[in-house]
This record gives sequence, C-alpha cells and structure tokens, in this order.
Amino acid sequence: MRHVALIAGAAATALVAAGAITYAVAEDDGGSSNSPAPTADSADAGFARDMAVHHQQAVEMSYIVRDRTKNVEVRRLAYDIAQTQANQRGMLLGWLDLWNLPKVSADPPMTWMGMGDMASGKDGALMPGMATNTELKKLNTLSGKPAEVFFLQLMTDHHKGGIHMAEGCVDKCRVGVEKRLAQGMVDAQQSEIQLMADMLKERGAKARS
Repeated sequence: MRHVALIAGAAATALVAAGAITYAVAEDDGGSSNSPAPTADSADAGFARDMAVHHQQAVEMSYIVRDRTKNVEVRRLAYDIAQTQANQRGMLLGWLDLWNLPKVSADPPMTWMGMGDMASGKDGALMPGMATNTELKKLNTLSGKPAEVFFLQLMTDHHKGGIHMAEGCVDKCRVGVEKRLAQGMVDAQQSEIQLMADMLKERGAKARS
C-alpha cells in the first residue's frame, strides 16, 4: 500500500505541474517566435500523436479493471494511471494544436522512430505493448483476482512499450519541454512496472515477458 501511495503522490504532482508545462511549450525551444514549430513529420509531432493513442488505451484498461475488482490497491493504481495518462494525453494533443499540426497521420505509427514496421496493427495492437481487441474483451469478462492479474500483466506490457517510445522522444525530439515530459514518463512507468511486479507476486503470478 505504501508503494501505491508514493505513486499517487507523484501522479498528483504531475497533474499540478501539467498546466505550467502546457503553457511553457509556447515559450520553449520549438515553440518560441525565434524558432520554427515542429513539422508534421518531426519526432516531436510523431511522438505526440503516437503517445496520445498509446495513453488512451491505458486509460481504457484502467477504467475497465476499476469496475472489475473491489481491491483498493489495484483500484488506486488504476485511477492514478488513468488520471495521469489522460492529463498527459491532453497535453500532447494540445501541443499539436499549438503547432497547427494534424492529430492523425497517414504514416504507420512509430515512423518518426524509423520503426514504422514494428507493429502490424493486428487485432487492434497498433504499437508495441498495446493490448489487442481480444485481450480487452477478455479483461471485460474477468472479475476479482483474475481481472487484477490480467490487468497488471497487460499494463506491464503496455508500460514497456510506452517507455521504449518515450526514450525515442528523449533521443530524437527537439522541444525541450516535450523531452522532459518523455523522460518523466520513463521514470514514472519504470517505477510502476516494479510496483506491478510486486503486486503480481503477491497474487502468485508474474509478468508475461
């Protein structure tokens, strides 16, 4: 429980800072009047588009499990993930608006990383780590401990894929505030992966990979 409380505190801090980060981008490199905004095919725009989609599924999974279990620890983790990632998704989409860029692209996901062929999109898994439509339907049929375990396994995979993409932005994006947000995602999701590993162990299970 103590670990979840720490995660909750970190999530609250991120939410408080979110507004400042959103407005700061207009004055940061890539958004100031002395520097051109990112282009549609830039890493900055690609990361914003792809991570917004990636985050949306995490929010969806979190709300599913919240209604499938009464376990306080899992429900609190799910709530923290949903609130944090929904807020970050809003920031990412907001930046695209600030840059006057489209929120969708004809290019495959992760093209900005040079990895447009990484995910086939089969059964709804548009990017590495994302759950398939079949897996989401399964989560909706479970309850109690089985739902908790499956959610923790799915979210662990999801975080691993998200970390990989966020690290790509840290390396390739040029807007400073976006790079810092990406690094914050890496740090927070690595902590949550460890937390979820402990929670799975408590339930006699482990991550799928």
